[in-house]
Amino acid sequence: MNLGLQDLLRAGVHFGHQTHRWNPKMRKYIFAERGGIYLIDLKKTLRELERARELVRKTVVEGKSVLFVCTKPQLASVVREEAERSGSFYVTQRWLGGMLTNFQTIKKNIRRLKELERGAEEGAFEFYTKKEQLLLSRKREKLDRYLSGIKDMTKVPGLVFIVDAKKEEIAVREADRLGIPVVAIADTNADPDMLTIAIAGNDDAIRSVSLITRAIADAVEEARNEMPDLSSGEEGGEAYTYSSDAGDVEDRGGRGGRKRPRRRPSPEAIAQRLHPVGDKARERAAAAPEVDPGASEPEESEKVLAAAEGGPDPSDDGAPEES
Repeated sequence: MNLGLQDLLRAGVHFGHQTHRWNPKMRKYIFAERGGIYLIDLKKTLRELERARELVRKTVVEGKSVLFVCTKPQLASVVREEAERSGSFYVTQRWLGGMLTNFQTIKKNIRRLKELERGAEEGAFEFYTKKEQLLLSRKREKLDRYLSGIKDMTKVPGLVFIVDAKKEEIAVREADRLGIPVVAIADTNADPDMLTIAIAGNDDAIRSVSLITRAIADAVEEARNEMPDLSSGEEGGEAYTYSSDAGDVEDRGGRGGRKRPRRRPSPEAIAQRLHPVGDKARERAAAAPEVDPGASEPEESEKVLAAAEGGPDPSDDGAPEES
């Protein structure tokens, strides 16, 4: 979708708020003042819109999701339709505090909503009393009203697109705290410092919001079409087996710098290491035949031990041998 200045002009994007309802930080986006109303510089709006579309493409190509946020009743249906068309998540009823910073609690509520929906489909609540069925039905409707747009969101989004940055200040602050890029339509009364990209424009007119939101949704669709199709390679791809062996090694290596204590060898192993020859001699002596204790000749075992250990022969009396 290629937009021009004439498209923005016909949609009324250039109309800002009254002069007494302005934020001085938006001065650089203001073109002039006419009849007590500030007029927005559409050249800068078009430039920031192209930057926002490029950021959205980059985010979607990286495999991250985009969250559309608009809680204005007159604009909620427009934003919801564009988000559903592009396959993105949306919040159009009320921004629950901690929807990003306390997403673990939100996931529990989403899980509860899915359980109630599954129970209603399977007829699991037929045996409950009428009062219990009524309470469960009200609980499911309440959760569906606030969480239907993020029911399939398993983690925080990669980018947040907001209509009226001043009204959705809580959402802007939560995204800024988590470091999530924020692209928002900022009127002349908004604060652009907390926005990653501020698209200066009219955030009250339906045509203006519809035009900018459609441009962002088109960027999401284009990025999804550019992504490679991984479904064909799943069957023939290489299968990976995740074993606990690698985790065990990593756990031993990174356990606070502690090392496994070395085992001390047994005394028998130390003696065998220090006197290997003597041990072999003793084994041979144990296997030698027994000799009569009354014999004058020394035992064969003593001779073997003396020869192995390099000692004098017990039968040798020390006299020199005659030639």
